[in-house]
Amino acid sequence: MNLFRRTIRFLRCDDGVTSVEYCVMLAFVLLIVIAGVTAAGGGVSGWWNDINSDLNTYDF
Repeated sequence: MNLFRRTIRFLRCDDGVTSVEYCVMLAFVLLIVIAGVTAAGGGVSGWWNDINSDLNTYDF
C-alpha cells in the first residue's frame, strides 16, 4: 500500500513539469542571445573593416 501512495504522489507532483518549463524558457533566452550576438558581431566586424581601411588610406 505504501508503494501505491508513493506512486500516486509522484504522478501528482508538479516539480518535474516546472523544471521542464524553465529549461524551455532558458533555451528560448539562449537562442535570442545567440541571435543577437551573431547580428551584432556582423555589424562590429563591418566597423573594424571600415576603420582598418581608413587607417590604410592614411598610411597608419
